[in-house]
Amino acid sequence: MSHRPERLAEAIKKEMSNLLLNELKDPRVGFATITGVDVSNDLKYAKIYVSVLGDHELRKNTMLALKKARGFIRTELGRRIRLRHVPEISFNLDESLDHGVRVMELLDEVKNKDV
Repeated sequence: MSHRPERLAEAIKKEMSNLLLNELKDPRVGFATITGVDVSNDLKYAKIYVSVLGDHELRKNTMLALKKARGFIRTELGRRIRLRHVPEISFNLDESLDHGVRVMELLDEVKNKDV
């Protein structure tokens, strides 16, 4: 088994973080963080998981802006990582941080009720 999909996923994650920080100038992109990247074994598809800090409307606008910039992002990834075939990318909202915060709130509630 090859480790190439994992290495490519890490490279995409690093470059996507850099793109979000320095290159994307769309005002709709809020405070977004790349939380993970999954690349298929044949290296044709990449799922990029994005966590957005803010309310539902800000998340929706950020995801819409990222989907609109998909062509630019894919071109830049190909240029920066120097791939012959750049994977098709898709963006997925990562809500795991919200679930973690909710679990912590529930645990605090249970703790305070017992006291």
